[in-house]
Amino acid sequence: MLKFFDDIQVGVIGLDDIMAELHADGRKATDETAEEIIKRLEVKNNYVPSSDRVRKEYAYVLLKEYRTYVKDRSDSNRKLHLSQSGSRKKEC
Repeated sequence: MLKFFDDIQVGVIGLDDIMAELHADGRKATDETAEEIIKRLEVKNNYVPSSDRVRKEYAYVLLKEYRTYVKDRSDSNRKLHLSQSGSRKKEC
């Protein structure tokens, strides 16, 4: 679910899968990544208005979501790594 500035929420199909693929490919949160997400959403038959202004809003919101996605994965990996490191020290 994407939430826009005016509190409008829009459901999208396949967004998590798209973000997972891009993250696995090591894509950074850039304008190009936002455009790629939009293209992939359109391929999955999500409606994205053709207005330049609205597409820019979509890109901004998607980039914000992608940054959150990447940060959450980084935090999870860091916690997993720390917990594994701690358990190895206890085994010694």
